[in-house]
Amino acid sequence: MTRWGILATGGIATAFVADLRRLPGAEIVAVGSRTAEAARAFADRHDIPRAYGSWAELAADDGVDVVYVATPHSAHHEAAMICLTAGRAVLCEKPMTLDAASSAELVRTARDRGVFLMEAMWMRCNPGVLRMVKLVADGAIGRLTSVTADFGVAGPFPPEHRMRAPELGGGALLDLGVYPISLAHLLLGVPDQVRAWARLSAEGVDENTGVLLGYDSGALAALTCGITGATPVAATVTGTAGRIELPSPFYRPDRLVLHRGGAEPEEIPSGLTGGGYQYEAAEVQRCLAAGLVESPLVPHSATGEVMTLLDGIRDLIGVRYE
Repeated sequence: MTRWGILATGGIATAFVADLRRLPGAEIVAVGSRTAEAARAFADRHDIPRAYGSWAELAADDGVDVVYVATPHSAHHEAAMICLTAGRAVLCEKPMTLDAASSAELVRTARDRGVFLMEAMWMRCNPGVLRMVKLVADGAIGRLTSVTADFGVAGPFPPEHRMRAPELGGGALLDLGVYPISLAHLLLGVPDQVRAWARLSAEGVDENTGVLLGYDSGALAALTCGITGATPVAATVTGTAGRIELPSPFYRPDRLVLHRGGAEPEEIPSGLTGGGYQYEAAEVQRCLAAGLVESPLVPHSATGEVMTLLDGIRDLIGVRYE
């Protein structure tokens, strides 16, 4: 049995807990928040035995095997560092931190202490996405030529919302753009050329962003994210012999659509159940049981490369975080 602690009590923590209940071998034993009142309310609502009014108290609980960090990403570094230095394995929501340097510091700490750390890029653990990756690897659509993906939400967000706050890592790129960028990285790796453009808000965060990644192989990725209009949130992976469509939401599709030659489109069920968070939790539990300090599905190198790419895009579009 893997004993889970939940750090933070917001909406994504609630969704994760609901899916974690579906996972064999998972037991939710504790929750921690910045206040005892918030922790106790969350614990009562989700039938969790122990509630702590600080992150440090949760991290100090020897009855916890792994902590899921569910804070806004501006607090990921602090929260994850507290847990890692206490010897707790960590599953940290994406993006791992606000920049590549602070993500690298977490990775160094985890490796130095021999403690498991994984970014919660749940897309890389989703059964539909894994099926797509295998189809591509098996040559189902030939040599890859392009990846297109979008993730836009309608808003509007009021001035006090975290999505508009530079000090909280607000804007579309880190919250939404990390998905299409991670999809392109998963399939094509580190790009050789990067171009980007964005409309910035009055606060200085990106409202509507376009990214073009170029590869020496001739492949490219055209990616968009935004907080000013709801987009399809779909993706297409194209090769010389066909394409694979990932319907909305592409990061947890319930099916794939395979197009090859003159054949009729083939719909392939993904096998997705629930909200889809349980798959990343299952990967954590598999890694812990195997004594690993990082996941082969979401390796530290992938986290670092995507964070470095996000840093470079922010430089291009002029977004600065405090």
